[in-house]
Amino acid sequence: MRRRRLAPLLAVAVIAGLTPTLAAGTAGAAPVPADESGDLGAYARQHPNWQRCGADTPASFECATVRVPLDYRNPTGRAIDVAISRIKAANPAERHGVLLLNPGGPGGPGLGLPWEMDATLPQPVKDRYDRIGFDPRGIGRSTPVRCGLTHEEGTLFRPYRTFDSNVAWARTVADKCRARAGDLLPYITTRNTARDMDVIRTVLGERRISYLGVSYGTALGAVYTQLFPSRADRFVLDSAVDPDRMWREMFRLWGSEGEANFRRWAQWTAERSDTYHLGDTPARVTATFRDLVARADREPIVVGTTPLDGVRIRENYRPMFATVAEAAKWVAILKQAAAGEPTPELPGTSVDEPDISGTWSVLCGDTRWPSDPWRYRVESALDTIRYPLYGDHASGITPCAFWNAPREPLTVVDNRVPTLIVQNEWDSQTPLVAARSMHRALEGSRMITVDGGEGHGVYTYSGNRCADEATTAYLVTGRLPARDVTCQAGPDDRRVASVSPAQPR
Repeated sequence: MRRRRLAPLLAVAVIAGLTPTLAAGTAGAAPVPADESGDLGAYARQHPNWQRCGADTPASFECATVRVPLDYRNPTGRAIDVAISRIKAANPAERHGVLLLNPGGPGGPGLGLPWEMDATLPQPVKDRYDRIGFDPRGIGRSTPVRCGLTHEEGTLFRPYRTFDSNVAWARTVADKCRARAGDLLPYITTRNTARDMDVIRTVLGERRISYLGVSYGTALGAVYTQLFPSRADRFVLDSAVDPDRMWREMFRLWGSEGEANFRRWAQWTAERSDTYHLGDTPARVTATFRDLVARADREPIVVGTTPLDGVRIRENYRPMFATVAEAAKWVAILKQAAAGEPTPELPGTSVDEPDISGTWSVLCGDTRWPSDPWRYRVESALDTIRYPLYGDHASGITPCAFWNAPREPLTVVDNRVPTLIVQNEWDSQTPLVAARSMHRALEGSRMITVDGGEGHGVYTYSGNRCADEATTAYLVTGRLPARDVTCQAGPDDRRVASVSPAQPR
């Protein structure tokens, strides 16, 4: 669930030529991270050696590296790198502190975010905060997890009809990760990344941090508030996961909520049959799409130059149905392609191997998944019937079935830290029901819901003025809205489909 892939979650450029280094020094009067594992004072005494991130990036965009314990229960043991970046507050006289940024995932690199978001963050926010990016442990320029997966192995979910081969794939991925990165895997978790955030806070000399996290980043932010409640300042959780469903049940929501999105889309498209020619009733629109999937399963439909079978169509369109106009446009193109007409390429994004390795590390390391393949077989078979768009993918077996047991329990989120949750009503990756659950878990939170809002990601992305202004006001003043806020989606909102099948994201 990550903002770097908006759609599904904010494109972050790959920054070339980063040369972050680290020197010894003093981090000021910030409190040392409190943790049951023991003394972390040596990490607090780091002084990051900030350097320009790259020759092709602005001089104001600086990078460095901090060291953190691999295992916080043994802080005198092995240390690993976390790559960090910053753009300083534009108005030092108004500076409030630091704003850590996370794009989602899990597995999303965030080092480029201060630069990438510089054009979209409101000026009052940039005036008051040093924007801090970082690649979470196991990802990108931080000490990475590399499982050595092939392109074929580098997928997240597979359809029920290939279940037997799916079991072999899941076992192979788990075995490869254990063989190539087994020393890192037990420690690549949301809980440890939150602890890394507190080391970053200490090294930067801050008593508290503010935070903007999207999608999976909302889980990371919530865990931080649970572990370090007195050090959380102004926290914005955009497009929130359900802390009670991490992680398999969060993905299974894509089956049930995908059907709700599809039904809404079918109704909307039927009302515009003269435009899209997909059917003049919801039943006929539904039949058109189902027939296209069935045909593609018999013989792939070539869209542009890309052949798509029924499985790939369901993978690509499941998130897109949350944005009704985009979905109608592309299903109409799919219909044209099936008729042999020339068409543009289907939009989509790929996921590179390091991202998938890091993704599995977090998903499998955070919580114990069922280990019996038979359970996956039964549940994905049932969900094929109940949720035909995507249920079999969402419920199928994954490498987590063969992962070693987590070292720590999943963090239970239950606190009163003031937090702002921002959510679209029609979100393909983190459905509204998930955000409401996060709102209940964070008893001190307020929630902004964009009624009729579509797609994944709200603040500075969807273009909803009401939600943007309320969020900016909180970041600038630190005052939460007096009560929950409902904004209305407007005609000028940017509604961009989430098309990658890979993310919660």
